[in-house]
Amino acid sequence: MVHDNSASAAAVPAPGSHDFDILVIGAGQAGLSAGYHLRKLGLVPERDFRIVDQAPGPGGAWQFRWPSLTLTTVNRVHDLPGMSFAETLPAGSESAPAATAVPHYYELYEKRFDLRVQRQVTVKVVCDRTADGSSCAGRGEVFQVETEGAGTLRTRGLINGTGTWERPFVPRYPGADTFAGRQMHTRDYQTADEFAGKHVVIVGGGISAVQLLDEISLVTSTTWVTRSEPRWRQTPFVEQDGRDAVALVEDRVRAGLPPGSVVSVTGLPLDARLRAARERGALRRLPMFERIEPTGVRWADGSFQAADVILWATGFRSALDHLAPLRLRGPGGGITMTGRLATQVAVDPRIHLIGYGPSASTIGANRAGRAAARELTDYLGISPARR
Repeated sequence: MVHDNSASAAAVPAPGSHDFDILVIGAGQAGLSAGYHLRKLGLVPERDFRIVDQAPGPGGAWQFRWPSLTLTTVNRVHDLPGMSFAETLPAGSESAPAATAVPHYYELYEKRFDLRVQRQVTVKVVCDRTADGSSCAGRGEVFQVETEGAGTLRTRGLINGTGTWERPFVPRYPGADTFAGRQMHTRDYQTADEFAGKHVVIVGGGISAVQLLDEISLVTSTTWVTRSEPRWRQTPFVEQDGRDAVALVEDRVRAGLPPGSVVSVTGLPLDARLRAARERGALRRLPMFERIEPTGVRWADGSFQAADVILWATGFRSALDHLAPLRLRGPGGGITMTGRLATQVAVDPRIHLIGYGPSASTIGANRAGRAAARELTDYLGISPARR
């Protein structure tokens, strides 16, 4: 559903009451895509919109990935709009670490399209600002954005592309605080060699979990546990599979439900590496343990596995805490989304979330950046003459 622009008049602030028409938070795939499309619409960086990012350099979350994740083992790096990833790669770079190759691509992209990303800016909180600036609660006329690194910014509209990397999710289990070994999340992983001689319990049923299980099981003993039985794909992943998965997630967010897991729809790809891992017994899966003890984990039937490390490959949650004062979430914890590609927040159409729900994939983020740029400029009534 596209919002009726006739209701937007109350959201349009007086001239001079804001710094930018649009603030884009985050310079990963989603934020850069939004910036590209804002430029295509005729908006000028630093005058009409600004992109801020908390990382020290280009690359979004890619710059923090583990070294063993190479261009041959990553699922896929989708092109940003207007510039091919392949053209930035030297010959023979197929095995290059994703943590260097993708940031290099993003850096060249930002320069080519003059996106002028302002870096090491952390958005702490966003709230509505009343006309006289005396209040930061309730529905105001301008968003007041408190940052670390850029002071206080005022904007008419927001495109939020903060993704999930800053919010690793670790479920609570009885006894977790008694464990004498090491607990870590996928986000902390560097190399399998650090686990040599230790028994590692890997928790999680997603693609990252099985990739790390494959690597770690080559150097040490492992136990793999998941909440539900993994569903393996025996056929190649095709474009229609992706569309079907995105459609299901989109249905959820339009209904105000928290986004579901895409892998629960697509299944896990059983490629040559994972077939080899299965043949050596590494993919033997156990159900979730009942509790954690100082030296290992125990199941409901009393069975026990000694462990030195518990690796939580349990995914991430959307990094949206800075938007909490805007009260976007419904009773069930989800945010009801609208707009052509479900990027527009239903309760406040001045806000678009990209990298949330159906736009969480890299290809989804590209399409969402275009939709958000067009819908938000239309809603704010930005003059076509500037396009």
